[in-house]
Amino acid sequence: MLTVNGPRLWNSLMEMAQVGATAAGGNCRLALSAEDFAARALFADWCHQAGMSLDTDAIGNLFAHRPGRDLHAAPVVMGSHLDTQPAGGRFDGIYGVLAGLEVVRSLNDAGITTAKPLEIAVWTNEEGARFTPAMLGSATFCNILPLSHALAVEDAQGISVATALAGHAGNLPLGRPFDAYFEAHIEQGPILEQAGLPIGVVSGGQAICWLDVEVRGDAAHAGTTPMALRHDALFAASTMINRLEQLAAAFQPHGLVTVGQLLIPASSRNTIPGHVRFTVDLRHHQDTHIAAMEQQARACLQQQAAQRGLDVAIRRHWFSAATPFDAECIAAVRRAVSALGYPHQDIVSGAGHDAIYLAQHCPTTMIFIPCRDGLSHNEAEYATPDDVRMGADVLLNAVVERAGG
Repeated sequence: MLTVNGPRLWNSLMEMAQVGATAAGGNCRLALSAEDFAARALFADWCHQAGMSLDTDAIGNLFAHRPGRDLHAAPVVMGSHLDTQPAGGRFDGIYGVLAGLEVVRSLNDAGITTAKPLEIAVWTNEEGARFTPAMLGSATFCNILPLSHALAVEDAQGISVATALAGHAGNLPLGRPFDAYFEAHIEQGPILEQAGLPIGVVSGGQAICWLDVEVRGDAAHAGTTPMALRHDALFAASTMINRLEQLAAAFQPHGLVTVGQLLIPASSRNTIPGHVRFTVDLRHHQDTHIAAMEQQARACLQQQAAQRGLDVAIRRHWFSAATPFDAECIAAVRRAVSALGYPHQDIVSGAGHDAIYLAQHCPTTMIFIPCRDGLSHNEAEYATPDDVRMGADVLLNAVVERAGG
């Protein structure tokens, strides 16, 4: 079995972590920021040193290309993203990109040219921290999000994707054929670590539903308005959020409910809040259950608003159906991990990834490695050098099988 150069991969991860490094040991590389472009430039330099050519498409997705013996075959693609959360970690996304680079470097070391070409993809704005929706670049590539819509998206400062991308877009066609797509990633949860296993064979991704909720009551003076006469939007929202937590209990063990953002416009210490906005994140492995969760969440919110004499508006912000990955790609990962003798288990991805969209475009799967305490989207995010190496070993052998070593 082929193996990667683990220390070289680890050193690349640590060098990349210096781009946009935070004082607490994490990273801040928001999509299409100066830090993101600096990370792309460093990656491009490494790819050129490995003999690869690079190009971009109209949404700024970056592709490094290694020719195969069949110059006209569709490529087997590896990848992930280089952008991070505002206070993100050193492994989320970056690992999948640099594991792909290590695959190429290791094949160079072994003097192996695959039959099919290999590519490494860096997807634009996977995190959704600067521009929403998340996975914007892969959604545009897969023709799920129209290019014009993606380019028009603005960040909180009113800067559009088109403006931020100026001078960095290329001419590669969107939606061009891939033979397959493999994405290595930290799990971003505690399951593998708790099981003491270094590899997760990912069978698919769970369904995700994002809701935007707006509660409207009446702003009034905190000292002169009796409690019985108030229409307090924040107290109503707090009750709604409590009920949503209770709703999750009915969909265990896989149902997840999160309220991640809450905004009180024009808030003041001595004013009863008349307007509150918050977000709801619903997740489940099965589409039928996510549909029931959304229906019950909407009913719960409307009921609480009616009881308090308030108005509530509920808008679906984004939805991703449960996504099964390709059976043959999963089998290639299974054969690789079994031949390497690495302990492993099947796992469903709880987070959204570019692979979820790529699965609608070509045969796709993922490989997970553990992260310490299950932490991700956190400056303390960490994966061990051994786990990093083993995940890349699995990626190497699965990709070589698919591409024809």
